[in-house]
Amino acid sequence: MRVDLHVHTTASDGKLSPQEVVGKAFRDGVEVLSITDHDTLEGMERFTPEGVIFIPGVEISSRFERTLHILGYGFDPQNDVLRKTLSDLRRKRSVRNEMILDRARSIGFELSMEELQEIAGNDVIGRPHFARLMVRKGYVSSYEEAFEKYLGKGKILYVEKERLKPERAIELILKAGGIPVLAHPYQTGFEGEELERFIKRLKGYGLKGIEVFYPEHTGRMMEEYLELSRKYDLLVTGGSDFHGEGTTLSSFGMDVPFLHIRRFLKELQIL
Repeated sequence: MRVDLHVHTTASDGKLSPQEVVGKAFRDGVEVLSITDHDTLEGMERFTPEGVIFIPGVEISSRFERTLHILGYGFDPQNDVLRKTLSDLRRKRSVRNEMILDRARSIGFELSMEELQEIAGNDVIGRPHFARLMVRKGYVSSYEEAFEKYLGKGKILYVEKERLKPERAIELILKAGGIPVLAHPYQTGFEGEELERFIKRLKGYGLKGIEVFYPEHTGRMMEEYLELSRKYDLLVTGGSDFHGEGTTLSSFGMDVPFLHIRRFLKELQIL
């Protein structure tokens, strides 16, 4: 079954608008789609899901020594606590943007919030908009160069964003009636017994699923994650983490065996 349960739009750090993503899903034969922008519901609220089954989604960045993201699916988008928490995270992102601007000016890049807003339009300003403005003003030759030299993690213009503790992210999704899923588990840096202990810990917080099918997962990884899903009774999902053409995350759509994803779809009452 061709699905994509992990897609980003211009509402966070993707290059396509929500409506463009839906159009691409229809053209590429994706049957089930979820827009999972970082810490915001704005992307999934600004389009008409024509020709594709749509699942409400979000990706919440969690506080962790490595990389930990929790995907949420099938929640109530009008849940007050969820909306307020995500709104607070976006407000703190505005502070982060000002810090990036200050750093940019300190190295001679004349960038302004007004210019960023012009590029972003109705979207939440984030690093992709900084990258586009840097290209426009000739500080870099490409979007990719902006991230490789300046905006990527550990680079001079990178500022860490506010994150929730993993147990808080999971609780937030559960209380909004959703399904919390561990995104791209390989990015935690754990494997073997260490990964299993970590999964068991997240399960104790209320984790309901694991993203098994992902472009960067090897066959061995997927087998390990499937085994963990069986052992800890976790739902299985799959997604491309699409950010747009010309980015490192440019693939779109995943062919996932229906056998593995059936229980997840049934949980959401799609089947």
